[in-house]
Amino acid sequence: MANDMIHDIFSGEQNLTTTERAVSVALGLGIAAAAAQPRPNKWLSLAALVVGVGLAMRGATGHCAIKAVAHEL
Repeated sequence: MANDMIHDIFSGEQNLTTTERAVSVALGLGIAAAAAQPRPNKWLSLAALVVGVGLAMRGATGHCAIKAVAHEL
């Protein structure tokens, strides 16, 4: 099951430019790092962490599912 999930994440066709990838990784890591700081609202920190990791993964893989769907329309 985990191998299938890893394959799905990394098997998408690259549809991001180098600049988009770099910006996604930088912003994602920045948001994730900010989310790791102690905050009074744990849910907000968790949401920021999820968004940050998502952006970093988008940049690392070079594939954006939302952009792929929008391109098909």
